[in-house]
Amino acid sequence: MALLLRRFCGECLQPCLQVPSPLCPLCRLPFDPKKVDKATHVEKQLSSYKAPCRGCNKKVTLAKMRAHASSCLKVQEQMANCPKFVPVVPTSQPIPSNIPNRSTFACPYCGARNLDQQELVKHCVESHRSDPNRVVCPICSAMPWGDPSYKSANFLQHLLHRHKFSYDTFVDYSIDEEAAFQAALALSLSEN
Repeated sequence: MALLLRRFCGECLQPCLQVPSPLCPLCRLPFDPKKVDKATHVEKQLSSYKAPCRGCNKKVTLAKMRAHASSCLKVQEQMANCPKFVPVVPTSQPIPSNIPNRSTFACPYCGARNLDQQELVKHCVESHRSDPNRVVCPICSAMPWGDPSYKSANFLQHLLHRHKFSYDTFVDYSIDEEAAFQAALALSLSEN
């Protein structure tokens, strides 16, 4: 069997490493996580090449561009001024109106915006590790069952234990809790 070398960023590969039998994110074949090596030459390139921020034009290394863009006021302003969704062609489907954003979140400590779930975890671990403040989990509060007023006593522990995976993979938001329970029960019975 030929050895395939693939390169993935750490954020893309990390969810694959958190399961008992890791699968390649691309081909879904099993792989040995002990044989995962850092592509240090790629990291060096990302850390040495600078590009202008699309908002403020500040030159930032590509390795830090995502973090910079999530806190850049000009980028936030541009995003706020983006046109609303309009179908390209007429459709019989209703235009989404009040669908909550469950894809990106704001940091509950500093307000950094447009962080996906993994970016939020990384940002909080790197920037707020010693912050003692009790805060509301933005991921949980975006969920139908979430309590937007509940403040987590240890937010970092909560993030690291409760948000190791994306709910979108496992949850059908269009059905209520009882229907989800019945569907899980039926699936469980059908597998045995």
